[in-house]
Amino acid sequence: MGVPSGRVALVACGAIAQPAADAVARRAWPVDVHPLPPLLHNRPERIADAVEALVLQLRGRYDRVVVGYADCGTYGALDAVCERLHVDRLPGLHCYDLFAGSDVVSRLSEDEPGTYLLTDFLVKSFARAVIQELGLDRHPELRDDYFRHYTRVVWLVQTADPVERAELRTLAQAAADRIGLPLQVRRTGESGLERALASLLPDLS
Repeated sequence: MGVPSGRVALVACGAIAQPAADAVARRAWPVDVHPLPPLLHNRPERIADAVEALVLQLRGRYDRVVVGYADCGTYGALDAVCERLHVDRLPGLHCYDLFAGSDVVSRLSEDEPGTYLLTDFLVKSFARAVIQELGLDRHPELRDDYFRHYTRVVWLVQTADPVERAELRTLAQAAADRIGLPLQVRRTGESGLERALASLLPDLS
């Protein structure tokens, strides 16, 4: 079955796909979110190729395809793909910029260079995306190899739901404890991501 005319495909990082879909629903945009695996963040050298493959797969089915990634550690490789395929992407260096704003993220790093950032998604997936993927469940002695230069964890809180926030607070504390760092909490909400999506889709806003 074909896609109705006028719809846009958003090729999204799996780590922001759900809040992006929530923003799309709030705005009633004619956008379909197509997430890529969030664990690509552990292999950023693979992101550009994965995005290119999915854009090419979708572009014949949609009026337009846009990319729901910041640079995300590709060091310009994703921008090269976007330029070659004539598609636009979200601004910023990483997803933290989208939620907290690049000024806030820069200030957090300047105030304390050893700052390890978590989003709601990373809090939920920390055991898999960090502990298992880095092998810390099997080799806890590797902790210093990965986190020796970090001095704190800052959780950028997106959810406004108090029950979910309390549940995530427990998981965030457990994540910080697991890597032996103090936890700080900063509420950001999802408005920054929604504004970034609106700027990516100005004709729909």
